[in-house]
Amino acid sequence: MNDLMSVVDWSRAQFALTAMVHWLFVPLTIGLSLIVAVMETKWYRTRDEKWLKITKLWMKMFGINFACGVATGIILEFEFGTNWSNYSWFVGDIFGAPLAIEGIFAFFLESTFIAVMFFGWKKVSRGFHLAATWLTALGVVLSALWILVANAWMQYPAGMEFDPAQMRNVMADFGEVAMSPVAVNKFFHTVLSGWVLGAVYVIGVSCYLLMKKRNREVAVSSIKVAGWVGMAGILLTMWTGDGSAVEVSRVQPMKLAAMEGLYRGECGQGLVGVGILNPDKKPGDDRDAMLWGFEIPKGLSILAKHNPDAFVPGIDDLIDGIELTADGDTIHTVSYAERIEAGKRAQTALADYEAARKAGDDAAMALAAERIKADYQYFGYGYLESPYEAVPPVGLTFYAFRIMVMAGGYLLLFMALALFMVYRKQAWLDKKLVLLGGLATIAIVWICSEAGWVVAEVGRQPWVIQDLMPSRAAISSIESGSVQFTFWLFVVVFTLLLAAEVSIMVHEIKKESKRNILD
Repeated sequence: MNDLMSVVDWSRAQFALTAMVHWLFVPLTIGLSLIVAVMETKWYRTRDEKWLKITKLWMKMFGINFACGVATGIILEFEFGTNWSNYSWFVGDIFGAPLAIEGIFAFFLESTFIAVMFFGWKKVSRGFHLAATWLTALGVVLSALWILVANAWMQYPAGMEFDPAQMRNVMADFGEVAMSPVAVNKFFHTVLSGWVLGAVYVIGVSCYLLMKKRNREVAVSSIKVAGWVGMAGILLTMWTGDGSAVEVSRVQPMKLAAMEGLYRGECGQGLVGVGILNPDKKPGDDRDAMLWGFEIPKGLSILAKHNPDAFVPGIDDLIDGIELTADGDTIHTVSYAERIEAGKRAQTALADYEAARKAGDDAAMALAAERIKADYQYFGYGYLESPYEAVPPVGLTFYAFRIMVMAGGYLLLFMALALFMVYRKQAWLDKKLVLLGGLATIAIVWICSEAGWVVAEVGRQPWVIQDLMPSRAAISSIESGSVQFTFWLFVVVFTLLLAAEVSIMVHEIKKESKRNILD
């Protein structure tokens, strides 16, 4: 068991490392692809050579980042086969279908037209080149769509059935997989947040150009485009964030409870604005959950249920299978202990089905299949030894959520200030403190973005597939030493990759700052 958990822990660490490094590149690719397309559109419509040169500047940044994102993305997909082969088998064709569509169609689209973007300036017409740029941006978004559909299915496994004959899930309704509310909301929330990150990057680099006092017109024009893209992005991201809270409340209530550090809920549940968790608090004990906190009255009920008097369950409520009515009366749902028993019954029925299949007993197979179906929604709980194993890391989820929200609020003010300065108070763009603030915001937006993914992925632990497969059941049959070796190998490779990208980007930005870009 100790070696098993070592393999699980190291495999999770390796996948988390790869995913978080990959996520450094993805949102910037999404945001820059749109900004570049908008800038080239301005050149196409105005025929002003200024916009052509500005477009080429940011297209160069896009290309550097795109290449690094592809490299880390390929590694990420290979890990499903090397480290998580049981998961890959269990999900059947469901998880593979969106990834196949992404590889065959979306990635093919962006990879094809990105060549025209970079090498077709004097080989194709202006209109065709503009179309190629927009199609590249579309390909980037479609790649994100299918990857996020696959991820959303792991959070909310819809549109599938379990086939005991194959001992894996099979797709029953592709439309339900692709268009589930969780998938749709996750797609828009992620893409729109990419707009924000791309916009902040452009504004931050433009602030550096302003500090060098050589390319003011380029910097100001870039901030105008990026400011509007970023403002639209942050407002729409907040709107979709509200939708995300509703969906999490509906399909992953334990994640929501961890996000709030909530152990016992109530009707009209407050929302913790800022706070410090009690590190000694454990599910089921009588300790206070918070050492200190500021609470917004009824805020969580409004956020999660859009009803100020709605009941929001906490961790202990969910484990005990307790909810409250609007009148405060207690009602019983399915406790986690009951879910574990149901999961074990489903797994026993699956073993009976396999034994009946080998014996050629069709009647026993049909009976076992019905037993599996009756309890299958809690199949994954059968792997748990205690209800408390279904509780995600509360501290990490709680603090990551607040970092994301507070950073998001700052980014809204940042975009508003950037637009105000560039249109009304351009003299402020000569102040060093303002420009340094723009540069520092590049780090803040990346922290915000990574914190969002921590909430989404850590908050659903221990599940690889919500309620159906925990991490311990998903791993490959490999030695922990092999995973440890590749983990540290990836640490070295990714460190070198990040160093290379930052070095190349900094070199290119410094080079551009030393010349007049419009010459």
